[in-house]
Formats: sequence, C-alpha cells, structure tokens
Amino acid sequence: MRTTIAILISLTSLLACSQSEGSRVILGNEKMEEILQQVDGKRVAVVGNHTSVIQADLVENPTHLIDTLISRGVNIVKAFAPEHGFRGNKANGAQIVDGVDTATGLHIYSLHGKHRKPSDEHLEDVDVVIFDIQDVGARFYTYLSTLLLVMEAAAENDVNVIVLDRPTPHAHQVQGPMLNPNFSSFVGLAPVPVVHGMTLGEIALMANGEGWLEGGLKANLVVINCEGYTHSTKYSLPIAPSPNLPSDQSIALYPSLCFLEPTAVSIGRGTPTPFEIVGFPGNTQGEFEFTPVPTPGASPNPKHKNQLCRGDNLSNTQTTWDLKFLVGYANMFRNDQGNLEGFFTSTSFFDKLAGTDKLRLSLEEGLSAKEIEAGWVDDINEFKIARTPYLLYPL
Repeated sequence: MRTTIAILISLTSLLACSQSEGSRVILGNEKMEEILQQVDGKRVAVVGNHTSVIQADLVENPTHLIDTLISRGVNIVKAFAPEHGFRGNKANGAQIVDGVDTATGLHIYSLHGKHRKPSDEHLEDVDVVIFDIQDVGARFYTYLSTLLLVMEAAAENDVNVIVLDRPTPHAHQVQGPMLNPNFSSFVGLAPVPVVHGMTLGEIALMANGEGWLEGGLKANLVVINCEGYTHSTKYSLPIAPSPNLPSDQSIALYPSLCFLEPTAVSIGRGTPTPFEIVGFPGNTQGEFEFTPVPTPGASPNPKHKNQLCRGDNLSNTQTTWDLKFLVGYANMFRNDQGNLEGFFTSTSFFDKLAGTDKLRLSLEEGLSAKEIEAGWVDDINEFKIARTPYLLYPL
C-alpha cells in the first residue's frame, strides 16, 4: 500500500539524487537486505516522518520506508512520530497527537505530546525499533533528543534499536558551546556542542559508549551506515527536514540564527524564506524589508505578525556558522547604560538553546563574537578527541 508523501524537494537535490549510483551517497535505509536480516521474524516499530523515504526511488517513485518494509513482508506493528508529525507538516513546537496512518492503518504514537519517550506499554509488543529520520546536525534540533529517548526506552525494555544512518549537512564542523547538564532540556539533551559534526548513527554509538542514557544504560544497537560518504562530503538534503527549513541556505544558517528565536528579532518565520532573513519592527539599520504573516503548517502565529520588519537578507551569505548575526543584533538593543534592553524575550529558553547561561551573559557583557567563541575552544577540542572512536566516516 502506497503512502502519500507531502514533501518539498528542491531541483538541485533532485539532480544530486539522480547522479549515477557510484557517485552519490547511499543512505542506510537503502541497504534493504541488511535491514531485512536484522528484522526477520521480529515485531517492528518505526520512528519516522516525511523524510523516511528511500532515496533511490525519490525522483520517479517516492516510497516511504514503511511501505517498502511492509511490501517485503516485515511485521510493522506501529509507528512513532517526532516533532512536526509523521508527515512533517506541523509547525515547530506544535502538539502532536496519537493517530492512525490512513494509508497503512498503523497506529502512530506521538513523541512530541504527552510522551517524549516511548512508554513501557508502547514497547510491550515490539522487538525492534527502526529509527530513520533526517537530522540537520544541531543539538537543539529535537530529532537528536528523540533518538536518545528512544534508545533509553528500548534499553529499559530489552528492545533492539536499528539506526538507519544519513549524512548531516553540518558534519564538516564542530561549533558552539557545550551543554551544561544544568541546562539540559528537550532542545538540548545530548552533552555535545551546538554543532556536533556527527551523524545520528555516530551519536547513537557515542551515547552507548559514553553512558549518556539514564543510569548508564546501553541500548542493543545496530547502525546501518551510509556508503560513499565522508564528513567533508557536501550533501544537499533532498527533502526539507521541517517546514521552516525549506532550503540548503536555511539549513546552513539555522545553527547560527536559531539563537535569535527567544529575542525580539524575527528570523523570517511566516515568510517564504525562514532562517534566511533577520529583522524587527522599527529597526533603522539594514535595507531589507519583510512582513511575517500566518503560514499554515509552518508558522501559524509568527513573531511580529503583520508588522513590517527591517533588517538583512542572508540568502546569498556564504557561511555555515557565524555569531556576528547574534552579536550584531543584540548590540542594536544596547541602551545608553550599556545594557541590553528589550532584546531577550525569554532568557530561560535562550539558555536552553545555548545549553548554558554563559552565551547570554557574554552578550550582556558586550563581548565580541571572537571573544565569545574563544571561551569554548578547549571544550570543543576535548569533545573532538572523545568522539573519535565513534566516527563511522572519514573527516
């Protein structure tokens, strides 16, 4: 039975996916024979969303992983949906409710509502959980937290976990502050820098090896890795991973601009180019203007709704990490006494995104981007050493 797939596919990504078999990256979910060996005779649950599509079929015949597994005789007993929902059409933070997949009749249990972690009841009729979701490589992108909670629940219930690995668009770099456990939350659960430079398969291995799961539990884990991939491989996501990351540029800027979410500055939610533009009403600097409007499925109630914002268009900026946007816009709110006035709309949420209060305190102190980044160099170097045994792909 074929599942209807509501996805955004860019022309460049389609062209990339249509390259010869030998020149493109092979995703973990394409290695079907390996998957079938792991699930033969098992009761299987799938943690997936709209990106859980077999890449080889993407251009001509988009096929959801669940459909392929069912067609191959795999006993799929249920599915779990992360943030943005099973079809990926829910706005960030939206409550996801349990339901039924109309195409397959499978029960879908939300991991972004009443439960963030599968319950014992959810897993009592499951032998194996398959995790197949496209990540973007930022700690606060919640699919990483979902993975860790799924692994933890599986370990508690003697259920196997299979991670079908995928490239991440930020695998070439490690940037940002490390998570301070005192600021742990669903937008910051893994003790890694904001940009960790790892695939979810590598992260899963590190979580097991470093004892990140509650009580030092270890999941019975199998990672089915990619082929033809290195950390320096430039990979254009063929499917938008969530409604407000519709382009390669938005994904590239996301780790840097997400810090502006709990501030008075808009990052373009409610426009066609979220995470590519920045600004706020009354701004006297910048030459770019935009007006956020309600956008169903992406931003139903955007910041500064129906208000003219002025700022910057970063659509052509050649960068994947830069604190100057955060520092520069913060300084626009500095009063005559040198204090930030009206910039932060939620200091607690800002600290959760940063995984520490040091970034906010540095902004309030007026430190430059260079001075701020110098404060986490040692932590990043230590993390790079610690992650080395778990890397599956060359740097």
